[in-house]
Amino acid sequence: MQNFDKVWINARITIINNNNEIEVLENSFLGIKNKKISKIDKMINFTKYTSKEIFDVKNKLISTSLIDCHTHLVYSKSRSDEFEKRLNGESYTQIAAQGGGIVSSIKSIRESSFDEIYKSSEKRLKALIKEGVTTIEIKTGYGLDTKSEIKMLEVMKKLEVNYPIHIEKTFLAAHAVPPEYRNNSESYINYICETMFDEVYKTGLINAVDAYCEHLAFSCNQIEKVFKKAKSLGIRVKLHAEQFSSMGATTLACKYNALSVDHLEFTKEEDIKRMKKSNTVAILLPGAYYYLRQTKMPPIELFRKHKIKIAIASDLNPGTSALCSLQLMMNMSAVIFSLSVDETFLAVTKNAAKALGLENSKGQLAVGYDADFCIWDIDNIRDLVCSFRPTALHYSVYQGEEVNV
Repeated sequence: MQNFDKVWINARITIINNNNEIEVLENSFLGIKNKKISKIDKMINFTKYTSKEIFDVKNKLISTSLIDCHTHLVYSKSRSDEFEKRLNGESYTQIAAQGGGIVSSIKSIRESSFDEIYKSSEKRLKALIKEGVTTIEIKTGYGLDTKSEIKMLEVMKKLEVNYPIHIEKTFLAAHAVPPEYRNNSESYINYICETMFDEVYKTGLINAVDAYCEHLAFSCNQIEKVFKKAKSLGIRVKLHAEQFSSMGATTLACKYNALSVDHLEFTKEEDIKRMKKSNTVAILLPGAYYYLRQTKMPPIELFRKHKIKIAIASDLNPGTSALCSLQLMMNMSAVIFSLSVDETFLAVTKNAAKALGLENSKGQLAVGYDADFCIWDIDNIRDLVCSFRPTALHYSVYQGEEVNV
């Protein structure tokens, strides 16, 4: 007789089958041991097992927890003034030229105390946890000097200690050119590679490296220097690519076997073929698409044609996707990008885990995977996609413990 540490009984359990389709196992239970899923089976077989603790969910729906695989959640102040400027017709490029955009966030991170940044970021993290998110990626990139980038990472570390959440911490120093390097982006890239990178690496806090390859930021040649440095340290890479133009960024990312390329509105078919070969995930960011009123859609049909794994994320940030809801992104992805219910759910679970390099431990309900799951007060997973109801979560479980925020 197998013994569980804990078991959830009388559940409707949502699994992802071998064809990447959603299936619901009626009248089932989920048992865990040592913070891992050890059994999923029908209630008729439950008499074979024992458990230290039993939780009756009374026919509620259980699924794997949600994963937000691209965020800029750690920041100090909003950029609502820029939102108003865009409503009045100013473009992202015009606002950036006036000292707004990322440069504005750099100023506030550098000037704000650790506690101010933590308290601001904490509110956003709690909102996502309350929607069923138990794994999140957070990027640096608003400090852009060694001291401030490390300050952001330390905020992430404290958030992870204080809340039931797994945080993947991404080093995004190549996000924009800081004011002290204005008109000298090459020197800033050299500073990242020759000075900042080693100091940040010594903290032991970074899981991956990201960069922004776009005409507003850095060239492919400049980003390649950053990627070479990351590779020399054994750190995985990802890339903001082809959001506003096509300049070979996706091809560069695939050359370095990037975990993901993100945005992708202007990606071409030859780039997508390279993504297939490098097993790189396409992360779509509907919040930014919506917020910036973009009109060129990511090439969804080409991703489907070449069987590219699609993830979606909130891209939560103060300027171009100030939308603190992954459930809202699910609805947007279906309505705006025409993803199916199955595609949308995979995009915030199994594929999102793949985009973070966590596909062997998170993103699905399967034996041996982390005991991270949600108990939903809904009839079907499609209810999470077709409607937006932040109170749909009954409660979630992280590493086998009920989440209370």
